[in-house]
Amino acid sequence: MTSPARRATLGLVAVVAAISLAACSSPSGSPQNAVAAGEPVVGGTLTFLESQAPTCFYAGGGGFYPVATILNQVADKLTYQDPETREISPWLATDWEINADATEYVFHLRDDVTFSDGTPLDAATVALNFDHFGLGDEELGLAAQEFVANYEASEVVDEHTVKFTFSAPTPGFLQATSVVGSAIVAKATAELPYEEQCQLENLVATGPFTVGDVVPEQQYSLAVREDYDWAPEVSEHQGRAYLDAIEIIVTPEDNVRTGALTAGQADAIRAVQVYDADALEASGNAVHYAPTNGVNPQFALRWTNPLLADLRVRQALQKATDTAAIVDTIYQGKFAQATSVLSRGATGYVDLSDKLGYDPEAAAALLDEAGWVPGADGIREKDGQRLELETWVAAVFPLNQQLDELVAEQWEKVGVKLNIDTPDAATATAGQKDPLQLPVAITHVGRVDPDVLKSNFHSASNRNALVSDDDVLDGLLDEISTLSSTEERYAKAAEVQEYLIDNAYTIPLYELPQTYATSAKTHGLTWEPVGRVVLYDTWLQQ
Repeated sequence: MTSPARRATLGLVAVVAAISLAACSSPSGSPQNAVAAGEPVVGGTLTFLESQAPTCFYAGGGGFYPVATILNQVADKLTYQDPETREISPWLATDWEINADATEYVFHLRDDVTFSDGTPLDAATVALNFDHFGLGDEELGLAAQEFVANYEASEVVDEHTVKFTFSAPTPGFLQATSVVGSAIVAKATAELPYEEQCQLENLVATGPFTVGDVVPEQQYSLAVREDYDWAPEVSEHQGRAYLDAIEIIVTPEDNVRTGALTAGQADAIRAVQVYDADALEASGNAVHYAPTNGVNPQFALRWTNPLLADLRVRQALQKATDTAAIVDTIYQGKFAQATSVLSRGATGYVDLSDKLGYDPEAAAALLDEAGWVPGADGIREKDGQRLELETWVAAVFPLNQQLDELVAEQWEKVGVKLNIDTPDAATATAGQKDPLQLPVAITHVGRVDPDVLKSNFHSASNRNALVSDDDVLDGLLDEISTLSSTEERYAKAAEVQEYLIDNAYTIPLYELPQTYATSAKTHGLTWEPVGRVVLYDTWLQQ
């Protein structure tokens, strides 16, 4: 028997498939007249086309953009971070106190918030959530999350007051309470094993929308909460969201998403490719570039692979990589060239562009000095071994295959072979931390706090992008998360970025925005500081 949700999905898929055919024959569609925005209108269903299938909806691991597309609409956080000013302001917490060395945080909660199952938000539930984020829970299968460092314990002070303690100064914790991974869920959800928390149907939270019909990996229906009245204090409006409902449809094909938007069958889409942007705007739609403000997309050069152990080889690869050509050729000038490990909008960013210049002659000289000699086909050899490296295409990065191919051409000019592979998901997961299988790994993570460097590069982090064994680097990263003053943390973040570049551990490539497009009748699409979409203020022109 086919369920109502399944029938609805099949119908939408059919519509989208038909649009695909039309889009193929007429990519730009017919121009539409932009409708001037007026006062927000209540009502309507927003059709949002997501490029990738969400995976697990456990809040602590909610950073994956397709997951956040849904999680941000159904769950709230203790605090809100302004995407422009980076200021932290009240949300589920009305106010807070932090002790002098940032080892104790006390949050006072709103007393009028309920979860979608009717249970009230209280300190015990918030404590349970953060105990899971900070410590993990072996019995439930929950791992501790990297964005909550040095976590020691929680204490329920009273029904609406909760205290968190840390084993070392943790100045980044306040910002951590604003990220999507800190979304607060009800006890009914938090007490479930990991596998059950992964299922969206089990997610009970306090957000402006609730979960409706779900067809896993295909379609997700969200319905407005009429009684929602606890938006962030600085929100443009209070009360229920403007939309009645949101239909999120997973639509991997780029031309189907853009064709559906142009044809009026969708209201918003994520992951607009740069080559579609001009045509979308010409047809009356708006294209949005939301900065991700964190660790830029970059190649991690894993020096524990013997081919990359010599600093001169890694420096040669840095100098052989023409990032200006990458952004001009692959991203048509719509993305910015990376000028450091962190993006320009990240806190703690320092401009290191003077150390990242393209210089193929210097690259060749470094390889000569390191004893790598061009072989018969131009690829360098040493002691009978070819200078041949491997990288894997990652679908989460736009046009990653094309980027890899261009870099391979650039490196081949100085005698380095870069092989490009697209392993299946199981192989990629199993080999991701093996520098022999994957010596050159593209990496990126968004978070507006210098702790993002530790999350991505520390040897003890889940990511450990470098597969590092560098104790000096770990020590510098540990200091970022424990220094108590903002100025000291930013200075240490600058030191880490210089250390990574000076040791040629990474090759920053470009600044990655999240790209969205909206129809002329869609207004108020917003995003968090790292570009994950927020639809609370979104409305549809009637």
